[in-house]
Amino acid sequence: MTAAALTGRSYDDITVGETLPELAIPLTRTLIVATALATRDFQDVHHDPELAQQRGSKDVFMNILTSNGLAGRFVTDWAGPVATVRRVKIRLGAPNYPGDTMTMTGEVVAKENGLVEVKIVGANSLGNHLAGTVTVSFPNAYPAASEGKDA
Repeated sequence: MTAAALTGRSYDDITVGETLPELAIPLTRTLIVATALATRDFQDVHHDPELAQQRGSKDVFMNILTSNGLAGRFVTDWAGPVATVRRVKIRLGAPNYPGDTMTMTGEVVAKENGLVEVKIVGANSLGNHLAGTVTVSFPNAYPAASEGKDA
């Protein structure tokens, strides 16, 4: 892999108000069940349709750990591999059920001291599944301490 492939976005090139490209995530039963199990969330509402219905849900639904992960992934896909997630702060709304699609949208709302804050929304056919912010840092936000000094 080349150095250029590892750099991703530059902090200097990001502007407040910049809109992230939309990301449509098909909500398959496999995605919902597998990610719940991968996060060690064995609650039956995430893998057993019959028990989920007995508890008042129309079907199994996505767990919060998966929603958190998808929120971070949405922003890091845009920011590139050099960005580091510093904070994910979301609130859940409408459940993510199998057969639907969650569309992620985002906008840069703050940029300061090497940090970029992105306001995000993940919406499905029922409304907003998640809304909040993801903050990322960039190692290339400031020149290295040795730059500009005589060797």
